[in-house]
Amino acid sequence: MISLRIFSALRRPLIWLLVSLLCFSFFSSVYLSKASAQDTQPENVGFVEVFEVSGLLDKVLSDVLSKALDEVQRNGARALILQVNSKQAVISDAELNEIAQQIKNSTVPIDIWVGPSGSSAHGKVAQLISVADSVGVSIGSTIGNTGPQVLHSNIFGTIWGENHDLLQSNTLGWEQAIEKEIVRCEKVEIDELGNPLTPEQQLARCANPTLGDFLVSRDSFISEVISTDQGPRLSPLTQTKIRGLSLLDQLMHTIASPPVAYLLLISGLVLLLFEFFSIGIGIAGAIGAVALALGSYGIAALPVRLWALILILISMVAFTVDIQTVVPRFWTFAGQIAFIFGTVFLYPETSIQMSWIPMTAGIVGIFVLMFRGMPIMIRGRFATTKIASQRTS
Repeated sequence: MISLRIFSALRRPLIWLLVSLLCFSFFSSVYLSKASAQDTQPENVGFVEVFEVSGLLDKVLSDVLSKALDEVQRNGARALILQVNSKQAVISDAELNEIAQQIKNSTVPIDIWVGPSGSSAHGKVAQLISVADSVGVSIGSTIGNTGPQVLHSNIFGTIWGENHDLLQSNTLGWEQAIEKEIVRCEKVEIDELGNPLTPEQQLARCANPTLGDFLVSRDSFISEVISTDQGPRLSPLTQTKIRGLSLLDQLMHTIASPPVAYLLLISGLVLLLFEFFSIGIGIAGAIGAVALALGSYGIAALPVRLWALILILISMVAFTVDIQTVVPRFWTFAGQIAFIFGTVFLYPETSIQMSWIPMTAGIVGIFVLMFRGMPIMIRGRFATTKIASQRTS
């Protein structure tokens, strides 16, 4: 009876003691597991930055790239990855050498990935990437056509070493780039997950088909193997930060592309002609002036043949002669011929020439407008004026 009373008196404290022990055990195990996980992870997984070099390397893009190369030295990034898809640089050789010097002197690894699939690194851009710490390429991408070396040989030596002459006038596909060791890669027969690789898979791994594949193959990028329902896979620990152009920089970079600059230029000229010969309130003229200003900026940023540009301007003057007569005659045909030659030969370098689509759009559009559109508009204008005069009289 006494023991029962003692048990009843101690039951509540015993229950609280048992619950406390269970809670202590649970939270201790959680804490120890987290501490163990932290001990197994690298102390500083950090982050890498990715900057896309797409389109022609013009003044806008080169300025932002130079700024990124400066900032990456101070912001704690483990590396700067340049994702390249560019056929030429249209900046001066002095500016190109300055960027190359920044890459060469960088205390942070600067790695190049030519991708995604179908991308290219040609011309002076191919010279620039030769000074990076490493170069990767995606399947279907090409490197080459460097042209004469413009990087100072006393600073950078002979670019691409023994492949200098080969790359100067030839384009290499991704397989050739790996074979010539332009893309340096140690082929492995077994991947990080323990899976055997075929020769084709070994070559594909060297090609880095995606940006993620390129990142995990860098020493600056830390990953871990985790288990999933589909088997083990690599999980990135290092964070990836994407740098890009601002909205205004992206706009100006787009305007400085060959087809956009050309179409803006001729659109501005045509709208100004339309405003001059039509009865309007100036809307077409205002839009034309803006388009002409933007097109002029784009043309100024690109290498062009001056005589071809003059032919385009002369063609517009020739069109105005026959526009006043309402009937297309000699000067309309002469203007059309001058416009065709100016369009086809406007850009001197193959790497920056327009495709047939914008050229066809410009030539056919001007033909239809000058042989049909403008005469109808002018006849309508004078007919309206004549009717108004008769009613007044």
